[in-house]
Amino acid sequence: MKFDQKQANRLTPAALAVGLLIVSISAPAFAQQTETKPDPSSVVTVTGVRAALEQSLKQKRNADSVVEVVTAEDIGKMPDKNVADAIQRLPGVNIQSSAGGEGGFGENDRVSLRGTSPSLQQTLFNGHAISTGDWFVLNQFGGNVGRSSSFSLLPSELVGSIVVHKSATADLVEGGVSGAINVITRRPLDFRKQLTVEASVQATRNDLADKTKPQLSAMVNWKNDAGTAGMLVQAFSEKTAVRRDGQEVLGYANIAADSAAAKANPALAGVRVPTFIGASLFEQVKKREGGAFDFEIRPTKELTLDLNGFYSKLSAPHQNTNWLAAPANSINRDGLLVSNPVIKNGTLVSGSFAKNSGEVDNIYRPDAGGKSWYADFNFRYRATKDLTITGKAGRTNGVGYDRDDVYYQNNVDGGMNYTLNGLSPASISYPGGVTNKPGSTAWAGGGESQSVDKEKYAQVDGELRLSQGIWDSVKFGLRGTDHKRTAEHPLETRPGPLGFSNPGPTWSGQMYPSDFAHSLGGNLSTNYFKYDGAALGAWGAVPGNRLLDYTLRHNWTDEFKLQEKTSAVYAMANLAGDSWSGNFGLRAIRTKQTTVVNLAGGTNPITGSAFGPYTPTTYERTYNDYLPSANIKFDVNQDLVVRAAIARTMARPDYSALGGSVSLNDDALSGNGGNVKLDPIRSNNFEVSAEWYFAPKSSITAGLFYMDLKSIVAQGTTTGTYFNNKQNKQTVYQITSPYNTSGKNKGIELSYQQPLFGNFGTLINYTYADGKLSDGGELINSSKNTYNVTGYYEDDRLSARLAYNFRSTYKAGVDRGASQHVKGLGNLAASLNYKINEQLTVTFDALNLNNGTIKMFAETEDQPRAFYSNGRTFYLGLRGKL
Repeated sequence: MKFDQKQANRLTPAALAVGLLIVSISAPAFAQQTETKPDPSSVVTVTGVRAALEQSLKQKRNADSVVEVVTAEDIGKMPDKNVADAIQRLPGVNIQSSAGGEGGFGENDRVSLRGTSPSLQQTLFNGHAISTGDWFVLNQFGGNVGRSSSFSLLPSELVGSIVVHKSATADLVEGGVSGAINVITRRPLDFRKQLTVEASVQATRNDLADKTKPQLSAMVNWKNDAGTAGMLVQAFSEKTAVRRDGQEVLGYANIAADSAAAKANPALAGVRVPTFIGASLFEQVKKREGGAFDFEIRPTKELTLDLNGFYSKLSAPHQNTNWLAAPANSINRDGLLVSNPVIKNGTLVSGSFAKNSGEVDNIYRPDAGGKSWYADFNFRYRATKDLTITGKAGRTNGVGYDRDDVYYQNNVDGGMNYTLNGLSPASISYPGGVTNKPGSTAWAGGGESQSVDKEKYAQVDGELRLSQGIWDSVKFGLRGTDHKRTAEHPLETRPGPLGFSNPGPTWSGQMYPSDFAHSLGGNLSTNYFKYDGAALGAWGAVPGNRLLDYTLRHNWTDEFKLQEKTSAVYAMANLAGDSWSGNFGLRAIRTKQTTVVNLAGGTNPITGSAFGPYTPTTYERTYNDYLPSANIKFDVNQDLVVRAAIARTMARPDYSALGGSVSLNDDALSGNGGNVKLDPIRSNNFEVSAEWYFAPKSSITAGLFYMDLKSIVAQGTTTGTYFNNKQNKQTVYQITSPYNTSGKNKGIELSYQQPLFGNFGTLINYTYADGKLSDGGELINSSKNTYNVTGYYEDDRLSARLAYNFRSTYKAGVDRGASQHVKGLGNLAASLNYKINEQLTVTFDALNLNNGTIKMFAETEDQPRAFYSNGRTFYLGLRGKL
């Protein structure tokens, strides 16, 4: 089958942005004529760094639970260019630029809380779920199909504020063990002016890609004279050039005791050896475009109705070239002997081979991307002076896809020498080999895949004011969802009848960039050929070069379908007394889970696939959760607030963990499998904190947290025998699969913020998290130490910020049978805004100024996994408003 590629017609965001910017510059007089007296009920528009920080502190202090808040500095201007970057400035927040361990591609796109996995926090958009789609193929099927939302589809211009809920309340949507992140957009009747127009034009440049691309956004908000009806429309179109230089060690294998190398040198038996060592060049130009709308009416003082929606499409075509040495295959598959072996801590860190069993991977994905949209209706009705009813209903849809994928491998000649250098790139040479022109065809593949995420939701909430003694009010409500997730791999090709005899792709003389890997160190070679992506696509389209049979090459092993229907009810009491307030409540949830996985064989299997006969098999289960929670706040005096919270929380396992399918890599002899019987992650959370507001716009806070993780999901590795399509025989694979266990996570959070002398100010925070499994193993994504240091300056025209973030080493997961640890790394960012007048502001943002290298290792630092450099990214723009 073929995926539907029809695109809906829509407005051109670029044309809208430019037109609105011209209006904002040329019409200040019109703005004065149309400005109306602010509605006292409207939310005050925040402008400037200090005002945004003050508003965030005010929300944090007034909350009856433990929260952190980021507020936009102005309409369409978050503190950072990227939504995830803005959140990471808060204590207890970590970010990363990948869903799993693939190393990331420049833009931070996953957020986690308090040293836990991104999948253990719940991301909401105005209080409801949002489905997103991952553009990278390894996150569409296999072991990295997670629940965490991709922030790469969410432009920061849409955001009014972000609230991070660290302690649970009964009225908060379940699904976050470590907390919830609620992204809040602006609403039409919140604006002070009758007409508000904002637009920005930016140029973005990545110094490694050495390309400049445009980014445009625009917003128009209108409300009537009476402030009873309003309409907001936003649009955006953003291009970004990406280049990632890397060296990858794609897994480790044990040297077989019966291999020729081990027989010749028994000390090699059982020693770990790199599966592949590759010089990887990733190139991409991605485009994010879409928009949002919000229509809000207040027909009476008692009733507000709102209809809003969002759409984002990320086109992410890319090309990846990887020159691979293959020590493990040289020994275990091809029976080669090792000269000059060096063993260190159980790893063969150096060796020489008379022949290289490796290859050159050339991957071209011209139609990779993701989409996300939602439509939401909500209302607020004050039925009596004491009873308020609210509700919402909607649906959201996300899809990540990879179509027309072409994968072509070249044979390589000559010998191969390698030396691992710990956390510096490995030394690789190919004596007698030719690396500056293509070799013969070794293999070909590619295909299509996609992952679809959908949810329908509805909820009704009520709040009854009591005002009787300590009983301030009670809240109650119910919510239902129908969530579906699929992983689809309808086509995985292989060489066709002419694939080995026809000439390979046309080579135009292209080589790796002359500055390839210059930031990685290690003196890596740049003398490698590469194809033009279009040439790879043309070769893949030639009849007979690849098998494009959707029945024969349907890879059912990677697929699953998952449906979760949930129903929840809750009741919560809000309490208040002299100098204290709080809440306690209970949320009850029923989850009905239906999983469909493909199992090999069966009494009446589906046949025709080269991957073997299979039977779709359905597993069903229903489970209940009861989540009590309590929060209390003491205003010790006008400057000091003390809080305490206790709650039981839950999160459902990653989709791929539940999927049950087994995804295999025929080169690395590794795979990922699921477990349909996994229990949800449940945790008992405790925390206490103190907040000292010692001066205006200033605070010092300290908090302790503890999570008793009753059924955390961990990953283990076993071996299994499966059919290897490339070798055309049964082969032993290392399979990584999930299981439930228990663990603990505890830590401390410290933060300080204050305007300093003159127009300067600072924000500093530190988080210590100690997460471990019950057997002493590592908690996925747990960095022991994270800190942020931000300095800023602001006067009437100029604002500037310099921000440094650091997180220590953490385990990102298990890949190809070996752990993936990410070495501790800091990141320096800067922003500068100069106000020309009340309508125009020049903006400048810079990310990754220190150009740090992402370093990854397996079980020890003697086993490197990857080194990546993404370069620095700069944004220069002009923002106009009226």
